[in-house]
Amino acid sequence: MCRTKINKIKIKILKAAYAGGEGHIGSSFSVTDILYVLYNSSVKISSELINSNDRDYVILSKGHASLAHAAILEDKKIITTEQLMSFCSHDSILGGHLDKNKVPGIEASTGSLGHGISLSVGMAMGVKIKKRSNKIFCVVGDGECNEGTFWEAMLLGAHHNIDNLYCIIDYNRSNDRALKLDSLEDKLKAFGWDVINIDGHSHVEITNAILSNRSNKPKAIIAHTIKGSGIKMMENNHEWHHKVPSFDELKIMIEELS
Repeated sequence: MCRTKINKIKIKILKAAYAGGEGHIGSSFSVTDILYVLYNSSVKISSELINSNDRDYVILSKGHASLAHAAILEDKKIITTEQLMSFCSHDSILGGHLDKNKVPGIEASTGSLGHGISLSVGMAMGVKIKKRSNKIFCVVGDGECNEGTFWEAMLLGAHHNIDNLYCIIDYNRSNDRALKLDSLEDKLKAFGWDVINIDGHSHVEITNAILSNRSNKPKAIIAHTIKGSGIKMMENNHEWHHKVPSFDELKIMIEELS
């Protein structure tokens, strides 16, 4: 696992949030490893393929983690460093939620929780109808599993045996304060999905889960993560759900990641 590389990406996330005075850093840090693995070993997508019919599709349904997605796009040279550091600035292409009409490599404008999986089911069905081999990866947050549209989409995906669809649940348990999901694995299995539990910060486990081909069912990967992973003052601290560090906090965090 390239932890040094991940930490460098997280430092860019911190700097972009500090410069823009905006961002959900804790949520972005819990999903950074997942997005990194998708874009570097599992997904057929690059700066050359972002408009190709041969590409795979990544939908970040938990759109408030946009800083992580933008940082990965910058790492893949799909957007520039200058664009990343302009996050939430006037006239920037990067808002708090990424706009598919402005940001290259973004497949859907997300942020209304629970909708990304519905879009992904539609995309996966469309690809199947066209007899193409593209894969669709939808990253959702555990809080989205409270939405009715989430479960409606899960039913439809299983009904049509959409085995080219992967729903990766960033299970950082931040939603436990509102409504606990309890036996999430049992629920997903009852809805007809092939379910895999993994450590959402282990690149090996993420990769193996994505490459798993155990059935013709759509795959639900429950990625157990830590909100704010990598920063002691931020880990599992709800205060950091939507907070930007001060200059002194920024220096401490960068030092911790260096």
